[in-house]
Amino acid sequence: MEQTKGIVLAGGTGSRMLPLTRVTNKHLLPVYDRPMIFYPIQTLVNAGIRDILIVTGGQHAGEFLRLLSDGKDFGLAHLNYTYQEGEGGIAHALRLAEHFAQGKKVCVILGDNIIEGNILAAKEQFEQQEQGAHIILKEVPDPERFGCPEIVEGRVVRIEEKPKIPKSRYAVTGIYFYDATVFEKTRRLRPSLRGELEITDVNNMYLEEGALTSSILEGWWTDAGTFESLRQATNLVAGTRVEKSLGTTAPGGRVKELPARQKGQG
Repeated sequence: MEQTKGIVLAGGTGSRMLPLTRVTNKHLLPVYDRPMIFYPIQTLVNAGIRDILIVTGGQHAGEFLRLLSDGKDFGLAHLNYTYQEGEGGIAHALRLAEHFAQGKKVCVILGDNIIEGNILAAKEQFEQQEQGAHIILKEVPDPERFGCPEIVEGRVVRIEEKPKIPKSRYAVTGIYFYDATVFEKTRRLRPSLRGELEITDVNNMYLEEGALTSSILEGWWTDAGTFESLRQATNLVAGTRVEKSLGTTAPGGRVKELPARQKGQG
């Protein structure tokens, strides 16, 4: 079976985290006892993904190499790196990984996304798909902050980016599985009103093809891209570590499958 490659997107200017990001990249800020970037890399490794690319940028990009080196902290033989100039959104950053993917399936994870459990089941489900994409959803109190799916009879029928009136209580987490056609799809994108190439538009392209499956993450999930969410991420990680040390934590991170939306289904 074809091995899925991993891509961690850790670029951007980190403007919401000023003044901290004047002196370092947002993804190098601490979350409890380790740098933020450690968590998405470990998520990939825990899912059996060992060929990993880090996409970063800005004036602090060299710090990733000093911190991560060849990936030995994660039991890896090597890590790959590429540089993003400027800031053009998630889909723009993903374009830079086409040479790395070499036509294989990829798991893309945002560098500020942290989960309690693992994505192994989602990866295995995706690898059984001949083509298409797979997204992971999570129920949240503020879906208007994220890409929000409209779900009809258990199926995702459309995804809206940061909707004023969300059509569900779910967010599309920053963990995406794609086949090799994702790069051709990013080339067809046009900038949104925010001036960025939106990953939500890529996911909707797969939906239109009837090739997008989804699952729901169990266990907590958070990003760490604002001061409030960074605090929350630290508290969640710390609490989970304490529970595990006491042997009281419940198994998290399982996924419940949602079926693909087929062409012609409304």
